[in-house]
Order: sequence, then C-alpha cells, then structure tokens
Amino acid sequence: MAFQIINSIISWFLKKRIHQIELFKKYPNDVQEELLLKLINTAKNTEYGIEKDFATIHKYTDFRNKVPIQQYETFEPLIERCRNGAQNLFWPTSIKWFAKSSGTTNAKSKFIPVSEDALEYCHLKAGKDMLCLYINNNPKTQLFTGKGLRLGGSSEVYQDNGSHFGDLSAIITENLPFWADFSSAPSQQVALMAEWETKMEAIVNETINENITSLVGVPSWMLVLLNRVLEKTGKENILEVWPNLEVYFHGGVNFNPYREQYKKLIPKADFNYYEIYNASEGFFAIQDKKGSKELLLMLDYGIFYEFIPMEHYTGENSTAIPLAEVEKGINYAILITTNGGLWRYLIGDTVKFTSTDPYRIKITGRTKHHINVFGEELIIENAEEALRIACEKTNASISEYTVGPIFMEGKEKGGHEWIIEFTKAPKVMAKFTEILDEALKTINSDYEAKRYSNMTLMLPKVHKAKKGLFYSWLKKKGKLGGQHKVPRLSNSRAFVEELLAI
Repeated sequence: MAFQIINSIISWFLKKRIHQIELFKKYPNDVQEELLLKLINTAKNTEYGIEKDFATIHKYTDFRNKVPIQQYETFEPLIERCRNGAQNLFWPTSIKWFAKSSGTTNAKSKFIPVSEDALEYCHLKAGKDMLCLYINNNPKTQLFTGKGLRLGGSSEVYQDNGSHFGDLSAIITENLPFWADFSSAPSQQVALMAEWETKMEAIVNETINENITSLVGVPSWMLVLLNRVLEKTGKENILEVWPNLEVYFHGGVNFNPYREQYKKLIPKADFNYYEIYNASEGFFAIQDKKGSKELLLMLDYGIFYEFIPMEHYTGENSTAIPLAEVEKGINYAILITTNGGLWRYLIGDTVKFTSTDPYRIKITGRTKHHINVFGEELIIENAEEALRIACEKTNASISEYTVGPIFMEGKEKGGHEWIIEFTKAPKVMAKFTEILDEALKTINSDYEAKRYSNMTLMLPKVHKAKKGLFYSWLKKKGKLGGQHKVPRLSNSRAFVEELLAI
C-alpha cells in the first residue's frame, strides 16, 4: 500500500512538467531565440564573451557572424585552462566537473565542461522529463513501486587540480538527489566502481533479489548484464527474475540490431521501449510517443541548436542554419551552444527531422563515421537498415559490427569489408552478403551507382566474427562499459585491421 502511495505521489509530481513541454512545442522558435539571448547575456563578461564582443549581439545573425563554429580541438586550450583552475573563461559560474569522453574507441579523450546549470537544468531535468513523458503515456504505470536499474560507464570520479572528471554517468550519480538514489539500483557505492567486469558482477548480485521495474542504459552493455543475470539465476528469461519490469530506456547506439534479442530476453507483448538521446555535451531529445521511432527535440534545457546540411558540411568552415529553417528528410550535423559554456560546438552527430511541428528527429550517425572513399556516401542509417533487412530475410541476428574500405590496388576494384558478430548466424553467408548488398543499393543511390556492373565497388566482403570478438577488442583497449561504442563505419582500415588481427 505504501509503495502505491509513493508511486502516485511521484507520478503526480513529474507530470506537472507536461504543460511546459507543450509550451515549447507550440512556440519552439520563440523559445530558442529567447534562450540564445539569455546565454549570450549570461556569458558576456567572460573572457570568451569579451573576446567575441557578446555585448553587441542582439539577434541570431549577429551571433552567427561574430562567433565561429568550433570542434573540440579548437576549444581545448580554454578547457585545459579551466581544468587547471582558471574560471570565468567561457561560462561565468564556477566549473569543477568535466565529463571524460572519447565517443568511440579513439585514444584521445575529451573533457567536456559540465557547469552547475548544465547539470541541473539539462541533465537532471531531462532525467525527470524522461519519466514524465513515459508516465503521461502510461497512466497506469507502477514504475515507482520498485526500482530502476541504471547501468552507467566505469564510473569512478578522479580529481586533478581541484577539478573532477569521469564518465558523465559518474558525475550524474554523484549529484543525484537523495530520492532518486533511493529509487535506483545498484547502490551508489557499486555504481561508482571503476573496474567494469567486477562492477557487472556486483550489480548482478545486488539487483537479482530487488523489485526492478525499469532499465536505463546502452543496449550493447545492458545485453551483457541481462545475460549475466540469467547465467547467475539459471532462469529462462528476465521476467522470471523481475516480473514487474515494464520499460527499458535506451540510448547511445542504434537499438535496431538488438531489438530481437531483447524481445527474447523480455517476452512480454506490451513491454515498453523508450529511446533517449544524450551525450557528455548535453541531453538533446526524448521519445515522447509510445511505440514511436522519433524523438522530441527538447528546447528548454539551456541548449541553442543550429544545423549544417551534410551535403555542404566542411567542418568548422560550414554554414549553419537555425532551427526555424530546417526541413524534413535532410541529413544535418548538429551544432550546439550550451549553458555549460560550449559555443557553436560541433558534437559530431547527424540527425534527420521527421517532423517540424513539433520538432522531432531520428539519429542518423556521425559526421566522421561514414564511408565515402569511392563517392558512395554510406552513412550509419543506411548500413543499419540494410542489416535489418538482411537479418530479417535470413533469420539472423547480430550483436556488433564494423565496416571499413577495401582500397583499389592496381587493376583491383575497391569495396567494403564488414566484420559482423552474430548472435544467430545465417545458414548461408553468401546469401546474407547478397541481400545486404541489394538492400544497400535500394537504400543508397550513390552506392548503387558505384556498384553498377562492379564498375567501382565489388560485392562486399563479410566476415563472421568469433563470439566475443568485439568485447575482447574493447577490453584490450581498456574501453569496456558505459559510453564506449564500437565505431560502425570508417574511411580508414585501422579498426578492421585490428579486429582481423585478433
């Protein structure tokens, strides 16, 4: 009875936010314009604000003309000074937290500044909104009669020169309100363990006897955890361990390659899957409709958005447009200005708008993770749709994959080399390869043109990876867990060669 009362109170409290969400859905461009001027005014007396003459910026065109587009490498000197104790450089309030992120398996780490404003009005606010939108769509939810299992990265926080750095998940865990920690599992002590495999075992041991009602985490790593839960308990599926489980909030990587595996692990027809889109730099979008594959762009988190059409993308020399000028169906790179002090910052992600009233998006990939060695313009969205079709037609399922180019040598034509780790392999690999190739031709006209009569591209070469290959590769690089992701597409053969060597 007490849990039911708690469930009702928390649900009521979270749903109060709905009318504010409806407001920015109704007046999106007004909200964004007002937000930009607020950010500019707040930071006008910082070192960066004075340098870029923020005091004379009164509208978007002023902003676009005075402030350059920048990637991490350009902004890094200011960030390093901030990490070493200097303040009021690019944001006026004290910044002591830095989210360490490498995005994929790249060796170079980024340290993204996380201000108190970004923490409270973006990351933590979004966590509540995620629950708010879910509750709004599922009024009979019993979410708060149990606990939410959150699976973050290797979450130890380190201190250096008075600043703290670690995975974003560690920073959020350190700053959760007491009530959130009370309703979550594992305990903060376990969640902040650094060594990934030890932490996984500790999470399993701590949660198998809890009443878990929701899951939050990256699909690839959550899958590892759930399979360990079944190994430990000897159960056939996850509902035998956690019968009241009702929703999985997922993000970080495309869910499609994992969907069928989750359906087997959680055999419940009305089980809910809700996607979120967040990164070290900010929390951007949340699935706001049940069963939808689109995400609502959240416009009042202290983030001002601009977009660069990928067909005209030239990195920091690109020309950006504001939200008011975007169109449906075009592939855009995202540019953000935030209450963490990032100014016209390229986060490296690409999206397409599925709706402009309200603004809803789907994630299509990364600006650097595509293959265009031969003019084929293959993006992650193409690759994953083709994989879905090939798996569906050959009754196969996959856990991980990566693709690199086969460069032309002498009279040899080029191609693509795929390494795929299957959870259920196709009976005939040649058939799978043929269907994959045909699907790519149908989806991507540039790829089809280069494949015509094997003129430029040969049939793809597809390797069936041994079980656990990608896990071993990530472990070897010290990249297990949380925010670490397998790079899907690359114009280089580096990842493919490393995996083939293993």
